[in-house]
Amino acid sequence: MPCYRCDRRQTDPGRGASPWKRGVVRGAQVLVCPTCQREHDWVADLDRCAACRSTRLVRSLGDTRCLACGAQGEQAGGAAQDTAPGAPEQPVPGPLAADVSAALRKVFGGPDA
Repeated sequence: MPCYRCDRRQTDPGRGASPWKRGVVRGAQVLVCPTCQREHDWVADLDRCAACRSTRLVRSLGDTRCLACGAQGEQAGGAAQDTAPGAPEQPVPGPLAADVSAALRKVFGGPDA
């Protein structure tokens, strides 16, 4: 999954924890690269838990859960944010999606194969 701000792709980290951060933006799980963490106020873009206002949200199997208070689903703001006006029905495809599509067309055939 690429950085949601600059589309840089995550590489395997050396030893230790990854410097990349994750969060939820408009109901979708995203990653933030170290450069964007330094250069932008990326935390302001993150969704907040409806119960405790924390940004420590994670998405799993279509459900939003707050790591700070344990709220889940609508209590964590997941359902309301997924259907909020202006929220995309599906994540907007980025360069990675185009690369995967091209690879699938090359292997399985199809238009532009």
